Amino acid sequence: MGESGHALAFHAGTLSDGWNWFGAHPAGEAGLEGWRFRVWAPHALTVSVVGDFNEWDISADPLTREGETWTGFVPELPGYTSYKYAVTGPDGKVRYKADPYGFHTETRPATASKLYDISGFLWTDKDFQKEKAGRPGNTGPLNVYEVHLGSWRRRENGDFYDYRSMAEELAAYVKDMGYNAVELLPVTEHPLDDSWGYQCTGYFAPSSRYGTPEDFMWFVNHMHENGISVILDWVPAHFCKDAQGLYEFDGTCCYEYADPKKREHAGWGTRVFDYGRTEVVSFLLSSARFWLEVYHIDGLRVDAVASMLYLDYDRPAGQWTPNKNGGHENLEAVEFLRALNRMAFSINPGVLMVAEESTAWPMVTRPPEDGGLGFNLKWNMGWMNDICHYLKLDPYFRQFNHKDLTFSMMYAFSENYVLPMSHDEVVHMKGSLVGKMPGEYETQLRSLRGFYAYFLAHPGKKLLFMGPELGQWHEWDANGQLDWYLLKQESNRKTQAFFRAANQFYQDTPALWEEDFRQEGFQWLVPDDNHNNVAVFLRRDSKGGALLCAVNFSPNVYPDYRVGVPEQGRYTEVFNTDGEAFGGEGYGNDSPVETQAVPSHGREQSVVLRIPPFGGVFLRAEKKNAANFTKAAVSKKFPSVETPSPKRAAAGTKEKSTGRGTAKKAARKPGK
Repeated sequence: MGESGHALAFHAGTLSDGWNWFGAHPAGEAGLEGWRFRVWAPHALTVSVVGDFNEWDISADPLTREGETWTGFVPELPGYTSYKYAVTGPDGKVRYKADPYGFHTETRPATASKLYDISGFLWTDKDFQKEKAGRPGNTGPLNVYEVHLGSWRRRENGDFYDYRSMAEELAAYVKDMGYNAVELLPVTEHPLDDSWGYQCTGYFAPSSRYGTPEDFMWFVNHMHENGISVILDWVPAHFCKDAQGLYEFDGTCCYEYADPKKREHAGWGTRVFDYGRTEVVSFLLSSARFWLEVYHIDGLRVDAVASMLYLDYDRPAGQWTPNKNGGHENLEAVEFLRALNRMAFSINPGVLMVAEESTAWPMVTRPPEDGGLGFNLKWNMGWMNDICHYLKLDPYFRQFNHKDLTFSMMYAFSENYVLPMSHDEVVHMKGSLVGKMPGEYETQLRSLRGFYAYFLAHPGKKLLFMGPELGQWHEWDANGQLDWYLLKQESNRKTQAFFRAANQFYQDTPALWEEDFRQEGFQWLVPDDNHNNVAVFLRRDSKGGALLCAVNFSPNVYPDYRVGVPEQGRYTEVFNTDGEAFGGEGYGNDSPVETQAVPSHGREQSVVLRIPPFGGVFLRAEKKNAANFTKAAVSKKFPSVETPSPKRAAAGTKEKSTGRGTAKKAARKPGK
């Protein structure tokens, strides 16, 4: 695409490779080697390139206006030279801005861009890319380890690991622990550590905290060589108001809305991108494509989608501007998200496009041509809210909140969900995951194993923030590192061994992931045993093969828990959270369990299980005279499922039953 083509596409909102046209690129002119600069500043009076190389003299290297953009050539500048644009706005004031399309930056607290040639990296992930090509990225097992690079591990003196050292240690660890993807909190350049990357200034620059752009390419390449996908958190919802960033870039509202009732998220202290401005759409599309194409990223988790979709998001009545139809939907943002996903899947059909969307907006993971937003995965925030509430309860009171366990199945197949247990749940006084569990530490570790069994068995892809696999006691501290010292204790080593084994079991068991998004992949057996804090269900693979999953959230041992099952056959235990190697007591089903002609739970035959306290057991079903349960049998046996209201499905259960004095703690009996 020539210059005129780039310009036309940019102003039309369809330019998705803007980094090739804007920014600073090595070039030659009049026999001299140097760099060509181009920047969009439609209302600027003058723009020049400044830095130490010209003593910050705004008259030394001026750029020439070409419509709404400014361009020019500066000779004899070496790579890594720091620079900014001196932008004179309509008010005559000069603003010193980092390059919106810059590839590299100074390390905070310095804020300038740095000249960097991103070409020439030798990728060796061809086999990984070939294996992934043409395969929908959300169809296989997906067990994501969410990581904040600055606090996963630090050097002994407290310094950050660089991208390459981190890649070597993280890839080995993730692979050993049985995860098959990492999701990185934003690595796009950001000035404030405490923002964790969610308030960006560099939408084309990996943070220099950990090294150079080439170092980050090496990070991704090394992950791929070890079979690990890389997902990036990406933030097109808002940007920070730091002076060097996009904020009022040319002295006017350039990247943000001009309407004061649309342009700011007051609670976050940030500006909102103007999705109705075609040049801003081109900027964001280009940023997304840049990471997917130049850095071989396997997926983008799009942050704060709800704040994009609603004009009244976190705004009181009278402080927001309705759309042209009088509604509160941001129609421009909707069209941008659809364009984003169309573009992403045209670049890589196997890409993961994940929405962090916390409301009941319909069809988030359905194609744009069907009226959807076009993502292929969505975080299940309702499930996360419900289960976190449930885990914090004393086991006695869980019986009055059993819907926290079961309600998610009322809407589990309305979208393609990821079950997130994310960083947001282990920070800001929310405590660590193990710290949410009641009881002494050893009981908490036992409860953690039981929860993880339920987590892996529940329909939906998986995401876990770093730390629980160590039995992390402290809540997450972004300014430190994980509590690696805990591995000196046997109980914590056994906890880590449990996570390793459970993750491997998940990957090896198609019933836990093949039918994540279809009702055919799930069947309740015991949904209503609130008095015993037990849930029992079947997960099925694409051939109809069944895995019985029984999870006990009480401290009671159930030696003879009877469960009605659909077909005659035998059930063999294949995983137990109470294994002695995991710190448990080995309480489980040592021998295969045969069905009995004893009616239970509305079925003609049943099995009797041994279920450990705060534990889970998985048993593989073998139908008599057949290798698997058939799909026909499955469809006949499904209980009817009530369709929930969208609002409740998205938010999770909020109302809580009092259950005054109706239950007995000690005398509970297994379900019948």
